[in-house]
Amino acid sequence: MFGINGGELLVLFLVAAFVIGPERLPRYAEQLGHWVRRARQFAADAKARVDEELGEEARDVDWAALDPRKYDPRRIVREALLDDLPPTSGRAPARPSPSARAAAATGGAAAAAAATKGGGVGVAGDPGDRWRSAPFDDEAT
Repeated sequence: MFGINGGELLVLFLVAAFVIGPERLPRYAEQLGHWVRRARQFAADAKARVDEELGEEARDVDWAALDPRKYDPRRIVREALLDDLPPTSGRAPARPSPSARAAAATGGAAAAAAATKGGGVGVAGDPGDRWRSAPFDDEAT
């Protein structure tokens, strides 16, 4: 509530009581209570009117599933990238040749190009240690 903790709120009440004085304090407290009741009634009326306008469709929405605090950007990106995997056929995935593995281990310049048969790169964490072609973006280079 406005970034005020309990101690600060207590100090504000004490200062208000001191400034307003004991004669006017009951009248102002009653007026504050009246405003709070009116604000609650206004909010309840507005909620009822919105529910009436939207009808049954708004009542059927699962608002907990749409909570933005539940979204994890890493999970969304991971799922989006894994959805784009090409379908695998019944044949075994391409494996790098022994010479390509040796060049990759020593850091040779041709290691990236000869990593696998067909020019693909391994994707860490893929089930079955599959190999696929690396994505290439013409605009990024």
